[in-house]
Order: sequence, then C-alpha cells, then structure tokens
Amino acid sequence: MTEYRCFNRELSWINYNNRILEEGLRQDLPPLERFRFFSIVSSNWDEFFMVRVAALKRALSADGTAGATEKDSEEVLTAAADMIRSMLARLYRCLAGEIFPALAAGGLELRRPPFTAEESSYLKPLFMREILSTLTPLRFGSPGEDPPSTEAGEPGIANGILYGAFLLKKTENPDPGLFISIVEIPPIMDRFIRIESSPGRLRWALLDDLLMLWGDAFFPGYEVQERMLFRIHRDADFSVDERRDEDFVEAMEEVLVNRRRSPAVRMLHSPGSRIITETLARRLGLGTRDLFSVEGPLNLSSLGTLGLVPGFDQLKCKPHKPCPHPAFSGDTSVWEVIRKGDVLLTLPYQSFDPVIRFFQEAAADPLVISIKATLYRTSGNSPVVWALEQAALQGKHVTAVVELKARFDEERNISWANRLEKAGVIVIYGLARLKVHAKISQVIRREADGLIRYIHLSTGNYNDKTARFYSDLSLFTCREDFGSDATFFFNMLSGYSVLDSMRRLVMAPRRLKQRFIELIDREAKRASQGSPGRIIAKMNALVDDDVAAALYRASQAGVKINLNIRGICTLVPGAPGLSENIRVISIVDRFLEHSRIFYFNNGGAEEFYISSADWMPRNLERRVELLIPMLDGGVQEELRRILDAYFTDNTQAWVLKEDGGWNRRNPQGDEKPFRAQEHLQKLAEKAAEQPWKTKQAFIIRRSLPPGT
Repeated sequence: MTEYRCFNRELSWINYNNRILEEGLRQDLPPLERFRFFSIVSSNWDEFFMVRVAALKRALSADGTAGATEKDSEEVLTAAADMIRSMLARLYRCLAGEIFPALAAGGLELRRPPFTAEESSYLKPLFMREILSTLTPLRFGSPGEDPPSTEAGEPGIANGILYGAFLLKKTENPDPGLFISIVEIPPIMDRFIRIESSPGRLRWALLDDLLMLWGDAFFPGYEVQERMLFRIHRDADFSVDERRDEDFVEAMEEVLVNRRRSPAVRMLHSPGSRIITETLARRLGLGTRDLFSVEGPLNLSSLGTLGLVPGFDQLKCKPHKPCPHPAFSGDTSVWEVIRKGDVLLTLPYQSFDPVIRFFQEAAADPLVISIKATLYRTSGNSPVVWALEQAALQGKHVTAVVELKARFDEERNISWANRLEKAGVIVIYGLARLKVHAKISQVIRREADGLIRYIHLSTGNYNDKTARFYSDLSLFTCREDFGSDATFFFNMLSGYSVLDSMRRLVMAPRRLKQRFIELIDREAKRASQGSPGRIIAKMNALVDDDVAAALYRASQAGVKINLNIRGICTLVPGAPGLSENIRVISIVDRFLEHSRIFYFNNGGAEEFYISSADWMPRNLERRVELLIPMLDGGVQEELRRILDAYFTDNTQAWVLKEDGGWNRRNPQGDEKPFRAQEHLQKLAEKAAEQPWKTKQAFIIRRSLPPGT
C-alpha cells in the first residue's frame, strides 16, 4: 500500500492566507473591499505568530527535544518567515501603489508626511494640544544596557500594541551616551486624524505619522537621532490551571495578565533605526528571522474600520442585506413554526433574527420554564445574553455554559459570565481540560400536551455581529429524540454522567472521531462491494491524521471524495495509488466560510450532517463538539443545493494540487461564471418571496400526563 503522507499544517495555513491576500490584490474589486482583505490577513498573521510560532519556539527550547524534530521545526519556522516576508512585501507594494491612490481618487485620501504647509498648520497644533498631553514617554535605557531582571520579561512593551521608539542624545551635555524612549499608542485612541471633511471628500492622517514627525516635543533637552514604529507579538498559547476549581475565573484572569508579558515571538517595525531595532531584538530575545520591516502603516487590522466611514459607497461592495426566513415571517410565534417541522437557517444569506427571537420569545413567554445555552464567542452587546438575563430576572430557570477558554475572547466572556450570574443565571465554566465548542440551546415550554423541548443547533456562535459575514447553518427542531439528547448533553456538562452515547447527536471527544471514521470506512466497504461510494464534506480545516488515513483508504477503495476546506488542509489529494479519487477545493470570497457539512452516500440511503467540529485533533479529541444528523427531507435538499453550489464555483474556488500549490478555478470553454456565495444569496432572496411550505406538525411524545 502507498505510504500515507501529509502537508505541513503551518505552511498550509500560510497558503490559506495567501489566498486571502490574492483577493486583496484583485484590481476588479473596490478598494475598500481590497483593504478589508488586507486587514484580515494582517490579523491572521498576528494570531499565527502568537499561537503557532510560539508553540514551535517552545518546542525548540524544551529540554530533550529530538534532533529530527528540532530540525523540522527550524525548517518550518524559516520557511514560514520567508513566505510571510514575501507576502508582506506584495501587500505593502499594492497598498502604496494601488489601494491608497484609488481611495484618494474616490475622495478618501490618506495624507502622509511630508504634509503641506496648510496641513502642518492644522496638525501640529492639534498634536501639541491633544496628543502630547495624552501619551506617555517611557525610559527604555541605553542601547548597550542589559535588560532588567524581571520574571515578566521586558517591561513596558505590551503584546500587540503599537509603539513609537526614539533614539535620543542630550543636546547640551558632552556625554556621548545614547538613550531610547518608547511611547505607546493606546488602542483606545483613534488613529484616524481628520484634516478636511466635506460631502464626498475626506482627507485624513495617521496618529502614527504625527508621533514620528513631532514626537521630539516629548524630549526637551534631547535631540532625536533616529525614530521608528514597532509592534511586538508575544506567546499567547497559554493554558489555564484547571485544577483551581474554586477560583477558575481568577485563574483565567491570570492567563490574560501573563499573555501581556510572555516571551516575544515577532517584531513588526518600520524602517528608520538600526540601533533601536537591534536593541529591541536583543532585549526581547528575537533573532533576525523574527524581525519584519514594512514600508507603510503598521497594524492594518486596527485600520479595518476605514470601511465603516459613512459615504464613499463607490469604494465599497454593494451593502449586503440578509433576507428574512419565510418560516418566521409574520406574527406566528417561533414555537408554532418549529412545531410544524425542522427549519434550516442559512447565514449570512438569511437574517440572524430568528435566533434572537428564539431567545427573546423564550424570555418573555410565561409558558417557558427553562432555557439552557452554550456561549463560546458573543458580540459586544449581545441580544442573546440580554435575553438570558431578562429570563432569569423573570424567574425562569436559566443555565449558560460560558466557555472562558475561547482564545482572545476570554476577557469578554468573563464579563458576560459576571453579568449573567448577577441576574441569577446558573453559569457553568465548561469542563476541565476541554473547551465546550458545541453550539446548542434548549427551551422547555409547558404546553397543552405536556412539556415540549425546542432545540437550536448551529455550526456557528451566538454572535449577531459575525452572523452578518460568516457563512453558517443552524437547525430549529422539537424532535423528541433531539430534545432527549439535548437534556443529556446539558446534564453531562453540569453534573455527572457515565453514558457514552446519545440517540441522535454524536459528541466529541468520546465518540465523534470514531463515528466520522466509521462513516468513511462504511463508504469504502460499500464501494469495494460494487456499490457507488461518495463522500462530500465542507469544513474549515482538515488536520487529523487518522481521518486523513481513513479518507486515503476510501479513495483507494474507489470512493469519490469531494472536500471543501476553507483553510488548513494537510491531506494530499490526487496522488496516484493514494488519493487519486480525492478532490480538494477552497472557497475564499466576501463571506467567511464557517459552516461544516458532511454527506455520505451510504449505498443510496443518503445521510447529511452539520457540525461544530472540523477534522482537527483539537476538535475531535480536546473539545466538546456535536455532530447533528439532518433528518428532514426538505432540509436535506437545501444542503444538497448548498454543496452543489460550492463544487460548481468557478470564480472563487481554489483547487489544491498534489504538490501543495493552489490554483484558482476559472470558467473553461463555454462554461459560464458561477459564484457560490452569489448563487446562495439569490436562493435566499427567492425563498423570501415565496410562502413557507407548511409541514405536518411533529407528533411529540408527551413528557407529562395531559392536564399537568
């Protein structure tokens, strides 16, 4: 049998960001849309260094690292740095040569030094009056000094914050010594400085440039020899001490504090000072490979709000407007709708409002006695959290599983947890050593025929903000077997349970990986017996070696496998004798592809699933996830249309080659251009114009005797 092989996951992730970068480089897109893709790439790189590069560096510094592993890690770090450095150069060339000029031509003009006399006469007094008194210069010492001895590392430089750095020399003192001072640009300050604003025109400057130009004012009696801007990224891949059950929130807060002063892994900086660069690198323990110099604004992710400037519609894509779901139109309660049959919601093409209504009506309905929900990442002013608070204040039994270990959202989730507890909600902080990543809610309502359990399950978070630009799926149902599984699921999270399986839902980490491999192997077995085998799967990432091995076996048995992997894919497609029956595509478009869909032909008895889990070890082995079977025939047809659209796309789809490269699909011959996201939007618009097909109401087994 051909030996199994896989691509490196870090380099595959960088290739994914290269596909995003390519969208920003497209000259046929509006400039603000191109800028948005660049800000996404910038944010993704930040996280890559704080998590993946940090983990590789820790592995290299650990005692007992094997030579082969050390060599592999060094090679990956070097290759990753080279790839990202090349991509940064392309990005900033395009930014300076195409995007900023296009924005200026459209009336949104970034002015950079040297400013005109008129601009300086406005900006310099503003800097002296407002910025100079707000910012704080910090002594950093002399270039030749050793770093201070502290357990927290180099003081004064926080993770991800933008700084100005100045190399100083006393003007009237014969002392030839040099000194470094750094000035933090706090995130709370607006980096946009308006120079002129009129209808259809806005000239603006960057706070960064003002600091570099007139920052000398911070240091009377000193002459600025060199200056530069920089950002440090630190190791953010921390684990909380989960043995501290009695003060888990406090332990999570300690993780956030430690992250601000953890070992540095990268410095992004502007050119301008060799001495400052070398001094920072030495004192932060960074090598040449860790230093990235760019000609242009740093921290592009924080400039993503540029697209929110009112007006300038000609510089943006046409505003997206989600369609109402026809099942939830009118005054019919969500309970009446769900009693008539399963309902699938497709985001962002359809509005997130039914999910919000699900919680709001549950909070206000006197017949609702209990609400339970998992919260992983919520928005800044979440209507879902507000509804849970209101329900608890009205005396309903409300339980929220708040996952504090959601990386980079820990602080927000701690805040929500405190608010919910004050309102009387039972707050559960997940499980020890496992992240609760499943998205499920249960509402129990007392009705004439007993207690009815209404269930919502989703591939995405309860976040009304990301629901506008994340492609996700969710199911509303009141099937009795789903309700029974939901009850078991929440009881398992809050109490004790020795049961390993549920009736319909499949849960990680106990059963999900095994179930996926069983489904794949079943297709291989049927195909080997002459029955057509087919697997179609859509997810964010495929990294798990065991699942990849099962797919290789299925391919060798003749199963036709189509995979839509948005990001990382370590599986090698199209390799003779190994994976010639496997095709891998990636859709990169306006909306972030986030849904997970799985199809298995099963000898003609087709099965469809959605899930919160990707095929990654962390999802299958270290998280609480759910696999959800789609049993309704109408819902299955909707999923079939969605999958067909993705694999028909010939404008936004990229095809993974056997050598690890990606090629963009283009229409061939007489083939018409087809864009999956555009097609799905049209389907949602068409559905909104048609009356909802009423289904026969579920016959639900009574939970209580009549009249109770």
